[in-house]
Amino acid sequence: MTSREKSARFKLLLEPHLDAAYNYARWLARNDSDAEDVAHDAVLRALEYFDTFKGDRIRPWLLTIVRNTYYTWLKKNRPVEMVESFDEETHGTPEPDPQALALRNADRRVLAAAIESLPREYREPIILREMEAFSYKEIGALLEIPIGTVMSRLARARKKLEEVLRARGSGKTYESNL
Repeated sequence: MTSREKSARFKLLLEPHLDAAYNYARWLARNDSDAEDVAHDAVLRALEYFDTFKGDRIRPWLLTIVRNTYYTWLKKNRPVEMVESFDEETHGTPEPDPQALALRNADRRVLAAAIESLPREYREPIILREMEAFSYKEIGALLEIPIGTVMSRLARARKKLEEVLRARGSGKTYESNL
C-alpha cells in the first residue's frame, strides 16, 4: 500500500470518529486545551501505528489510543492526579437495580459537573457506556478490566451520579443509555 493509499484509508476510517476521540479526551482531561493536545497526539499515534490495525472496529481501537495517550500525557503533566484514593464509605456498594437510577432528563451542565466529580475509575466506564454506547465487553477491553468490574463500576458510578444530582436538588432521574 502506497503512502497516499494509506493516508486516504486512514482518513476514510478515522474521520467519522474524531469527535468521539476528542470527546473522550475532553472527559478524561477535563478541559478543552488539554483535550485538544491529547486528541491530536492520539491521532498522530494512530497514524503512526495504522499498519497494526486489524479488523473492522476502528472506534474502540482509536479510543484505546486516546486513553493510553492521555495517561502518558498525564504522567508528564500532572503526576499528582495519577493517584486517586478509593474510600468505601464515599463510593458505597452498588444498587441492586442500576436501571432504577435517575438522570436522563437532568440539565446537561449539572450532569457534566456530576460526571466530572466521579473518580476516574467510575468516570471512564460511564462515559464509554452512556455517551459512546460501548458494550460491556468493549469497555472491558478498552480499560483492560474484567466485565464484572465494568458492571460494578457502572453501578457505582450511576449510584454516585444519582446521589450528586439529588444533593444538588435537581430531582431529575437517570436511565441507562443517555
